[in-house]
Amino acid sequence: MPIPFIIGAAVLAAGAYGAKKGYDGYQKHSEADEIVRSAQNRYDRKKTEFDEQERDTQTALANLGKLELSIGKSFGDFKTLADSLLDKLRQDGRKDLTIHVPRQTLQRVENYSYSAIGVLGSAVGAGAAGAAAGFAVYGGVMALGAASTGTAISSLAGVAATNATLAAIGGGSLATGGLGIAGGTAILGAAVAAPVLAIAGWAYDSHGEEALKNARRADREVDSATAKLDKAGKMLGDVEDYSRRIKRTLTSIFGHFNQYFDNLKNINTFVEDLKGRNVDIEAELAKHGDDIIHAIENGYALAALLTDLITTPIFKVQEKNGEVVRDADGVPQMEKDADGSMILNDAGLDGAISKARDEADQYAAA
Repeated sequence: MPIPFIIGAAVLAAGAYGAKKGYDGYQKHSEADEIVRSAQNRYDRKKTEFDEQERDTQTALANLGKLELSIGKSFGDFKTLADSLLDKLRQDGRKDLTIHVPRQTLQRVENYSYSAIGVLGSAVGAGAAGAAAGFAVYGGVMALGAASTGTAISSLAGVAATNATLAAIGGGSLATGGLGIAGGTAILGAAVAAPVLAIAGWAYDSHGEEALKNARRADREVDSATAKLDKAGKMLGDVEDYSRRIKRTLTSIFGHFNQYFDNLKNINTFVEDLKGRNVDIEAELAKHGDDIIHAIENGYALAALLTDLITTPIFKVQEKNGEVVRDADGVPQMEKDADGSMILNDAGLDGAISKARDEADQYAAA
């Protein structure tokens, strides 16, 4: 065969081989791109689901926190009115008047009330919802303890009280400039860290085989990330469910509490209306003495049940010798799982909800 024809055949063969390699490379790039698109879409769908659950959980916690703070404020108003009516009864001759409410119960209710009023006084404007959510998460272990400064949370001024209650959720809601629940590592740890998805760049900057290898690596990372999102989303869903259950229970018991509170308000209004009239106020007040005592004792009993449920932590706290473990700044430490996420206190919450409902029944009739 003449040399030119041999060379020509070799060139054709080389060209065919180059075309085949080029086509193979294109195919592998295309396969890598498809893996990338599929992985990205899968992650985006799961992240969208998670974001929706996070918003729902944040809303549920904020609503629960608002109710808990409102209840705490009502305790303070109840105490003020109860003390006033008791003083009037004592001044009107019942010097030996005794209220059968354990001092420890009164102190627990008062401490919670001070804590709630302290947070309400510092959480204003756009940050109020974030503070309420933080209080729902952290109030159980912060309300009766100390904030990061070592000062009772009820005495903190300005934003300090708000910041103390938000410590567990990454600095507040997204809407108020914070990081949201997932932004902090306190609740979810590293469970929702995004996978490395710079896959398109890998694909086009690499040869076909390398692009395919990188795409498959990213696909595995997305599998891992979506599994973590599933776990984190379920946990947030459970937190939302418990937040709503606690809120329903508190609302019901708070309704009973308000019946007794309203009784005291009505008696007080009646007595105040008698002033200036030609009426024996002392005699009229004495007629309501037993009703006043009954309302105060039962009101405090219900307040204690509400306080016990509110201060049951949503997440498990670390304990040593029956005491909550705190860091150097006095912040309670939470138990964590292998991923660094807080652990839901489901058994404790179930018990507290059941106990509150059962014991509240005996005070249902005002």
